[in-house]
Amino acid sequence: MLNDKTILITGGTGSFGHHFVDYVLQNYKPKKVIIYSRDEFKQFLMDNDYAQHRDVMRYFIGDVRDEDRLKMAMNGVDYVIHAAALKQVPACEYNPNEAIKTNVNGAMNVINAALATGVKKVVALSTDKAVNPINLYGGTKLVSDKLFCAANAYSGDDGTRFAVVRYGNVAGSRGSVIPFFQNKIDNGETALPITDYRMTRFWISLDEGVKLVIKALEEAQGGETFISKIPSFKITDLAQAMLPGCEMPEVGIREGEKLHEIMVTREDSMHTYEYDKHFIVYPNYNWWSDSKLIPGGKLVAPEFEYSSGTNTEWLSVEDIRRLLKTDIDNH
Repeated sequence: MLNDKTILITGGTGSFGHHFVDYVLQNYKPKKVIIYSRDEFKQFLMDNDYAQHRDVMRYFIGDVRDEDRLKMAMNGVDYVIHAAALKQVPACEYNPNEAIKTNVNGAMNVINAALATGVKKVVALSTDKAVNPINLYGGTKLVSDKLFCAANAYSGDDGTRFAVVRYGNVAGSRGSVIPFFQNKIDNGETALPITDYRMTRFWISLDEGVKLVIKALEEAQGGETFISKIPSFKITDLAQAMLPGCEMPEVGIREGEKLHEIMVTREDSMHTYEYDKHFIVYPNYNWWSDSKLIPGGKLVAPEFEYSSGTNTEWLSVEDIRRLLKTDIDNH
């Protein structure tokens, strides 16, 4: 599907961008892979990492706030992965205008540029925090998700297709709890702070996140939200897996933080279909037709909710310790 195609990744120098590029270069023969981001130093480092692929890799300095630059970068592009965002919850709370400019206005710019340049398909990365948002970051990503799903109304039957992929904190990615704990362990600390003993999270590896994006690129008809079926874990179990026998002082939940991650709400259940390894929330718009449903799915039960706190699959301390070796150490 991606052979001889041109792919652009906004915010492509991040953890996801590196793994997406790895996967694409290992499994396909793309014409070009364009990294679109603001930080020239990170692009320089990435260029060195992929020095043997300079015939394929391209690096565009640009901001998603700049629609004209996006249009220039998307000229001749087949597929766009929109990964650029301001993601740190406290930073977005303190700088709300900047979060809106990047996460909301930036999403509109990506949509407009893709429509103007005839991009075939756009997949936007979402977050669990966009579901029932309680912080500004989640609020901006909710708006972004709605914009991408609704954008299909403007593209016509043969125009650009827009879809969303939603997952929570990726294991080991920047800003997640695993590097935070590991830094404390590396500094010789014997205690790992827990915000709330009841807290749970989903576990998804970067590889799983990338494969879900590839699935969306292959299957999306326009307007769907793809969500992986993944296990849950307790934050206390993660701490014990990383530092057995450690003290775990409870320090209190932070502003804008949830006890559990939610990927599918009860309100969305009437439009959600379950597949073997994922869920799809289908759009609820008058332009959507059930004839576009991807085969193999089954409508979930009424008022179904996909939450890390009520999940049916859980990781034990030993499971987490094994995954830390396979999912983290290998990347």
